[in-house]
Amino acid sequence: MKNLEFAAQAAWQVLAIGLLLGAGLPALFAVGIKSLAWGTAHETTGEMQPHPLGKALAYVCFGLVLLAVLMGITLIVASGFGMQVDFSHGFPTFVKKH
Repeated sequence: MKNLEFAAQAAWQVLAIGLLLGAGLPALFAVGIKSLAWGTAHETTGEMQPHPLGKALAYVCFGLVLLAVLMGITLIVASGFGMQVDFSHGFPTFVKKH
């Protein structure tokens, strides 16, 4: 019975990460695009003024997406060299696999 609980727990973790990376990153990118449009006043209806908060929010969204992509590439490259990425010091470092 414990094996079924472990399998269910692992399935939920895989589902959560899949939703986060599979739908979350494109949604975050879409929020960045919409914020950039708000920040540069590219609305087709009505007159809008550019809003600096829109540009700042867009750059934050794009930065987070870029950070996630770079982290994914880092994990793949580290695995190819027989290493793993360790976050125990607060920033990613390469360490030999155990």
